Amino acid sequence: MTTAPSTTTDEAPQPATPAPSKSTWAPLRPLILRLHFYAGVLVAPFLLVAAVTGLLYAGSFQAEKLVYDHEMTVPVGERKLPVGEQVAAARKAHPEGTISAVRPSPEADATTRVMLSGVPGVGEGHTLAVFVDPYTAKVRGSLEQYGSTGALPLRTWIDEFHRDLHLGETGRLYSELAASWLGVISAGGLVLWFSRRRALRKVRGTKGRRRTLGLHGSVGVWAATGFFFLSVTGLTWSAYAGAHIDELRTSLGQATPSVSAAAGGEHGGHDAAAGQAGDAAHGVGLDKVLAAARAEGLGDPVEIVPPADANSAYVVKQVQRSWPTKQDAVAIDPASGEVADVLRFEDYPVLAKLTRWGIDLHTGVLFGLANQIALMLLALSLILLIVWGYRMWWQRGRGSAFGRPIPRGAWQQVPPQILVPLLAGVAVLGYFLPLFGIPLAAFLAVDVLLGEIAYRRGRRSYGTPAG
Repeated sequence: MTTAPSTTTDEAPQPATPAPSKSTWAPLRPLILRLHFYAGVLVAPFLLVAAVTGLLYAGSFQAEKLVYDHEMTVPVGERKLPVGEQVAAARKAHPEGTISAVRPSPEADATTRVMLSGVPGVGEGHTLAVFVDPYTAKVRGSLEQYGSTGALPLRTWIDEFHRDLHLGETGRLYSELAASWLGVISAGGLVLWFSRRRALRKVRGTKGRRRTLGLHGSVGVWAATGFFFLSVTGLTWSAYAGAHIDELRTSLGQATPSVSAAAGGEHGGHDAAAGQAGDAAHGVGLDKVLAAARAEGLGDPVEIVPPADANSAYVVKQVQRSWPTKQDAVAIDPASGEVADVLRFEDYPVLAKLTRWGIDLHTGVLFGLANQIALMLLALSLILLIVWGYRMWWQRGRGSAFGRPIPRGAWQQVPPQILVPLLAGVAVLGYFLPLFGIPLAAFLAVDVLLGEIAYRRGRRSYGTPAG
């Protein structure tokens, strides 16, 4: 349903049966069938890579806890030391770079993380996380960490493999292509499946191609909602479609706000955590800053970002993305220790909240282990659908040949009152999803060209008068 070379491309001529009354979808079925088939054949390899790497990523959270248990956990002691003392121990062990953020131990058995930026040998967009025992101030190790997600080397490697195949910006095109087409192929599969309800009884309990079709369609129907969700949320941080989504949200006043990093002021449009921090002990110090944030109701886990310069404030923000989401943030004046600005997650615009929850659900953190298991099941479903789709294509063929696709010209059977709005809708969708629109236009151009070549060859073969 959602991927394969053709959920129903196996529509070979069947024994005559009483023709059902034509519905609105009847003229569209051959066209959708042909597009679903070719989309499956051409896009399925990209979807397969996305599914396999997504399956690995969903399991990386638990693997990370096992692999880095020494750095992430400690025996529970009697009393945690002041945060400033823990940071001083981290700086003594790692004087290189600058402190970009501090995450105090959020749980009794968790270490404190001190993130250092500008460290030689650490990749762009990454920091060096130094893990400190909050009870003894002993440094338990250091690992490269990706951005603000807290992902350590194992999960970071799998995440980048899923996102861009470790090919940088060019590699991101693969994942955007997969996300752009996943929802479209799923929608086409749903239309094809429900438009043949009368055939469902025949599919059950049969063998061969029809049994494969039954499995492909049934699993696709159950998984379609999840595929739509993964498609939409995956596009929110893609290169081209993501830019369109950000522009739309901004124009609607639904952009994600951030607390002002100035020592007093309105909520800014720039992420305060993006600045390079200077001295973590600047002004009143980390412990008084943390106490002020606690007084504003910011519970663990939190991240403290030191002032970027003399005119900036400390920023303390909650970083819990699991349910219930904790994303409140405050700015603390470094000279007085007073709260200069407050931003509550409950005050986020609706689309900003939905984007946050959508991304966190897509990445498997919103509902923890249950979320990750659900993602694994969706990834496995997608893999099976692709395999069944190619199997149906093979089963339609004869001997060692794959089955023939649906004949050209299906669009000519669609009434103008349906075809024109459909083309307009596809054009709009193609504009906002360039990696859906451009490949579709290229396919149609090649298909028309091949059709014209075949037509002219036919005329030369059969249309020339004898003698």
